[in-house]
Amino acid sequence: MFIDEAKIFVKSGDGGKGCVSFRREKFEPKGGPDGGDGGDGGSVLFVADESKDTLLDFAGRHHWKARSGGMGLGKKMAGEDGEDLVIKVPCGTLIYDLDHGILLADLNVPGREIMVVKGGKGGRGNVRFKGPANQAPRFAEPGTLGHERNLKLELKLIADVGLVGMPNAGKSTLLRAVSAARPKVADYPFTPLDPQLGVVELDADRRMVFADVPGLIEGAHSGAGLGHDFLRHIERTKLIVHMLDLYPSDNSSPAENYRKIRGELEAFSPLLAQKEEIIAANKLDLATDDTAINELREQLSGREIHAISGAGHQGVAALLELIWKRLHIVE
Repeated sequence: MFIDEAKIFVKSGDGGKGCVSFRREKFEPKGGPDGGDGGDGGSVLFVADESKDTLLDFAGRHHWKARSGGMGLGKKMAGEDGEDLVIKVPCGTLIYDLDHGILLADLNVPGREIMVVKGGKGGRGNVRFKGPANQAPRFAEPGTLGHERNLKLELKLIADVGLVGMPNAGKSTLLRAVSAARPKVADYPFTPLDPQLGVVELDADRRMVFADVPGLIEGAHSGAGLGHDFLRHIERTKLIVHMLDLYPSDNSSPAENYRKIRGELEAFSPLLAQKEEIIAANKLDLATDDTAINELREQLSGREIHAISGAGHQGVAALLELIWKRLHIVE
């Protein structure tokens, strides 16, 4: 199951209590104070982990708490520090403070780490308070409380290329053709429910990560269909490949479908709409002549359109080479 949003509560550990204790040794019945300090509470940290690809771990667990510090002991023995709680999340996870509406961290690099709440400080034992005015202090500090935070986690996939288009435009078919990813494909109109990532290897030294975003529909930017939930997954991509179905099963216009999706991208994020784009007209294997592709090029005059067949692998190699070239121009 692909989960890309979660709201959780985190709390760091409380500091342990300081100890009130006095030495009682042979021949020294009135030994001085020897109460140790309490241990520090554990902090809560998040770390980006390459082995994670979803926020599923948070689906049924909303409270995350680090351990509190141990109480101080006699003989000046400090209490044990509470263990930090290290929470692993996928690369590309954004962490927001829900109460203040601020972005705390963007964990977009493997191994990147952030402490979101620091553990409480352990209290000082009574040995710390011994002085000329008080040779036998009978008090110690309780230790400070841990900190709390309500967080929102939001995952944005990290990919070089984002595949966008109407449902059944052939995005999943292309991803299967060029990578080891195995999204569902079928000969009837449908759209996958989850984004898919695939690694495309042109050769030993050239690889790209593609993200297949579930098919968009008109109104996606305002929450219609699945689009609003997944449009954010292409915000990080360096380049967009806009897939068009040359022969839509509903007899719609490929050019008009293009304009609708462009409208959704612009409405969702102007910055997203400004990304480098390549248009790929798919299902060339169904063509009996050049009428459909010529009409599309005429209707979208001024835009370069690459005719391909994801299923038949026609024009795919040339498309991949173009994508690689454009990616490095963008960089």
